[in-house]
Amino acid sequence: MWRTYVKHATWTIVTIALIVTVLAVLLWRDRPSLDAIDWPTPAIASAATPDSVTVTWLGVSTLLFDDGETQILIDGFFSRASITDILLGRSVDNDAATINYAMNEFRMRSLAAIIPVHSHFDHAMDIGAIANRSSASILGSKTTAQIARGAGVPEDQINVVETIESFEFGDFRVTLRPSGHAPVGWHGSVPLDGSIDEPLVLPQPITAWRMGGAYTIIIEHPQGTALVQGSAAYRKYELQDISADVVFLGIAQLESLGHDYAELYWQHTVTATGSHSVYPIHFDDYTKPFGVVELPPRVIDNVPKTARWLSEFRRRWDSDTSLFIPDFGKPIAIYAQPASES
Repeated sequence: MWRTYVKHATWTIVTIALIVTVLAVLLWRDRPSLDAIDWPTPAIASAATPDSVTVTWLGVSTLLFDDGETQILIDGFFSRASITDILLGRSVDNDAATINYAMNEFRMRSLAAIIPVHSHFDHAMDIGAIANRSSASILGSKTTAQIARGAGVPEDQINVVETIESFEFGDFRVTLRPSGHAPVGWHGSVPLDGSIDEPLVLPQPITAWRMGGAYTIIIEHPQGTALVQGSAAYRKYELQDISADVVFLGIAQLESLGHDYAELYWQHTVTATGSHSVYPIHFDDYTKPFGVVELPPRVIDNVPKTARWLSEFRRRWDSDTSLFIPDFGKPIAIYAQPASES
């Protein structure tokens, strides 16, 4: 009798496991197309604008600012952990070949600063490897500093920022303002919160990277001012004294926080700063290889729904503001964009 029971129980468990696996695969493959977002792509910088400040989006929230003399890199996330690495907790390391390719392909010859918006792996994983290839300064939290130290970055390249602080690099003036991370974890928590308190030597599982501290990054130049908000967090009225021409708006998992939260995020980030152009960032699947841009599975993040909300907020609060979707690897003359009808 007991053998029959065990046999039936085993088959039941196997059947349930197969069903769960099939459902997981189907949900993972249910990805909306980028074409579902009906915003225009921005005009690409050309020889007609040789002296313009350009920004090149390199996936997730990695942004390369360049005025022809000086470059500022936000994040610099080129190595990619696969979904299998993440689910199995496997250790990951910097991908030297991809880092070398990215720095060469996008001509990072004048890199002055590397600034992760916070210290999760999808923002800060490669900062040390990039700094060691460029001698650029790293700006960030104490946790960011420990990531850099783990990669052997010299102390004179590491700058810890604990309050509102500004730095000058060529004609750029960069200000870091302590901010927050979107509460997209369990019961409104911040995922992988906390700090890193000793040098982080790779390889490590992605859970070794901790948020550490997040920043709103303001990048001023004689041609204009850009604001980078890498995670969908806001502090009421915190930016009302800031005037920005362009906002790079992190929207990862914004849909999970609800329409009302998203509208307040827009108001306290875009409306508050009076920006004329908004470029959503951190909308793509960061488990894909560098250079592959796909939206995440709908079950994880319904990006087209978020996009519809943002279009609604633009019409309601900032009808003179244009919404653009960045094109991977294409330099944008951000202060020379024509108005769109988004």
